[in-house]
Order: sequence, then C-alpha cells, then structure tokens
Amino acid sequence: MRLLSLVALSAFATLGRAVVGPGVVTGNVNPVADPTICRSASGEYFVFSTAPGIQIRTSPDRTAWTLVGVVWPDGAPWTDQYTGTSNGNLWAPDCTVIDGQFFLYYAASSFGSQNSAIFFAKSSTGMPGSWTNEGLVTSTATGATYNAIDPNLFIDGSNWYLSLGSFWSGIKLETLSSSTGKPTSSAVTSLATRTADSGAIEASVIYKSGSFYYLFSSWDLCCRGTSSTYNIRVGRATNVAGPYVDQSGVNLLNGGGTLVLAAHDNVIGPGGQDLYTDTDGTIMVYHYYTSAGTILGINLLDFSSGWPVVV
Repeated sequence: MRLLSLVALSAFATLGRAVVGPGVVTGNVNPVADPTICRSASGEYFVFSTAPGIQIRTSPDRTAWTLVGVVWPDGAPWTDQYTGTSNGNLWAPDCTVIDGQFFLYYAASSFGSQNSAIFFAKSSTGMPGSWTNEGLVTSTATGATYNAIDPNLFIDGSNWYLSLGSFWSGIKLETLSSSTGKPTSSAVTSLATRTADSGAIEASVIYKSGSFYYLFSSWDLCCRGTSSTYNIRVGRATNVAGPYVDQSGVNLLNGGGTLVLAAHDNVIGPGGQDLYTDTDGTIMVYHYYTSAGTILGINLLDFSSGWPVVV
C-alpha cells in the first residue's frame, strides 16, 4: 500500500507522457529547499534542508511533516569563512542512516563563489543538538576547476563515494574512506558537465537500480521563486565512475541528460532532489516553487523500463 496519495495526472508534452503532481504532503512543508530524506531505525522519516543551522523535519508516515528544529541550534562557526557571514545558510544536506546512525554531509558557500566547502556530521538520533561535527571533507577556492558544494554520499557494497559539484566543470566523484567518511585522496573524476546555459548543472545524486548506476542532477536555475527554471535530469552507467549516458546515448560529459521532471501545472522549477529506497519503492524528494513559496515535493519513481519515470 502506498504511503502517498497522488494528485491527478496532467499532460506534459516535453516527455510525451502524463506527469504526476507532487504527492500529497501536509504540515510544515514550506519553505523547504534542497531536501534529503532518510529514515531512523524506529521508522521515523527525516527531511533535512537548506537553512541556517540546517532544518530538520520529521514524519511518521512520509505525508505529515513537523519542523522540529535545526542540526546546529548554536550555529556552526566553522562554516562562517565559506558563507561569508555568521550563521549563514548551510546548503544541500545529504542524509544516510547506517546501522542506526545518521551521517549528514552539507555545504557552506555563497552564490556564485568557489570559496566553498563540504562538511560532515554524525548523530545517533537525528534530532536538534545531537550532532557531532566531524569536520571538513573537501573544499575549493577561487580559480578551481569545479565547486565543492551539493554533496551526495553513495555507498556501493564496502565502497564509499561522494558526488559533488555545481556549474564550472560540473559534477565530480571522490572516493571516501568508510572508516573516516572523508576522501582517500585529492583525485576527482568528472561525471557530467554542460556548456549550455552557463554550465548550469548541480545537485547530483547517484542511485543504483538493477545493474545500472543512475546519475541525477538539477539543470538551469534555482532560487528565483516562480522565475526558477530548475529541472531534473538523469543518465546511467554500468560503473559508478561512468561513463554516464542519457536515453539517446549522449554522454553526460558532452551535455547529455534525459528529462525526469520539469515545470508543469503549478509546479515550477523542481530540483534539488534526493532519492531513497523505501518499503514501497524508490522515492524522490525535491523542492519546487509556487506563489506560496518553496515547497517539499515527494514522488515514487518507476525504473521498470530501465529509465526512471515519475509515478
């Protein structure tokens, strides 16, 4: 039985099929930007999202959400040199629960800057004030070839990886130590890039289904309210390090990317996505814009065709 009630289908000519609106969510779901979802050992759902201190919401059923506080209620002064202000926004958290423990990667930066860093935290409960700062994971400075924001932890057996990147030369992959949660070297592998639209690609997520690794990303521009042009794209590979190609066979390093979800009906600029394997299938969380604000979106994805389809 699905935990989500879905709104009616609407025509979506770009994909040549019907697209489902966001699943019904209630409670405190605005504003939610760059959400990540995970589930505690007791079955409680958690959504973490961009905000000073990183906002935390919980739900017993993935539908009704309550804002319970922030990861860093006393601020995160170790990030100030990257945000350029005291207790600035911390971006695009990425949550994974491993053996009952919460692992959270997140970014600190400011718009248009490569003075950026990714940090790592742990908690046994996921609740406000329970987190331990595990320190800096990686960083970039002005003049780097890429930008160290938008982290995504991907675990493949005993191997840990971090995808990251925004604009500049696109999405990168680093190998992490499973014991420290930090890079094993300074080497990065390029996974996807764009030259169109000023290279607007970010918010990567790697997800494995069957024999394929899928690389999701957000294209174009977020954070402009109803003028936002975000949309979610995907490519797939048989190796976590690529090469990733889209449904037409175009390499993501050459600007490829199959459209998964774009603006439709009252949903504007969907993006900042995360994927999670739940009891009823693969779910995708993301944010989108309406005149009311920045809203949490949740949908199931169907991989039965070999490519993810919103259902």
